[in-house]
Amino acid sequence: MSKGNLLERLAALGFPLLETKEAQDVNATLADLVKSKDLRLWEGFPVVLVNSAERNLFNYDKVNSHLKELPEKPYLTALMTMSLALYKTLNLKLSWANEFYKSLTKERKNEFSKYLEKFKNNDDLQVAGYLMSSQRLKSTFDSYFNQEQSKLSDLLAMKDELGFEYSLSQVFSPKQKELFLKKLKREKLTKTEREYFSRVVKKKVSALANPELHRLAQRLLE
Repeated sequence: MSKGNLLERLAALGFPLLETKEAQDVNATLADLVKSKDLRLWEGFPVVLVNSAERNLFNYDKVNSHLKELPEKPYLTALMTMSLALYKTLNLKLSWANEFYKSLTKERKNEFSKYLEKFKNNDDLQVAGYLMSSQRLKSTFDSYFNQEQSKLSDLLAMKDELGFEYSLSQVFSPKQKELFLKKLKREKLTKTEREYFSRVVKKKVSALANPELHRLAQRLLE
């Protein structure tokens, strides 16, 4: 596994140091990230983990099965424990993270508490024997995770907007839709537009606003 190939696969999981075009095995990518022992890449582990888990692509046992060398499996648990502490610090509510925390040994839960304290105080922390900056971990997560959330919000907003536009087009002609939107925005209408709006568009709007008609329409769509 080349480092370049790993960087490309990480990009698709919310840590875009390089662009990626190919499909991938998410759990194998997480395993390769663990194996890399590259602290710059490990700083992105919490981002990759949460994006994978939130898409229901992450499977701990499968990631673990890709780790053969003796130190690698503890590396994975340490990175995940550190990630859980980071999520807790940032007040992220993640059901899968809570479930994983319950599965931790007492020793790992104590480690989680230490990580939590380090994050709160912005102190460096020891992860699998490597010193990592809590501030860099937080800033990296904030940068990439919020970027992904922003993309999702934009996509949902676009979907809503397209649905609204489509619905308008089913009821109004292009000219009627234009007047409807102008009226909503309180833009000034010409005398001809006002007359047309009152004579035609307003009647359609009144019909759409009728609660009984709306209720019956909803029943038909059930």
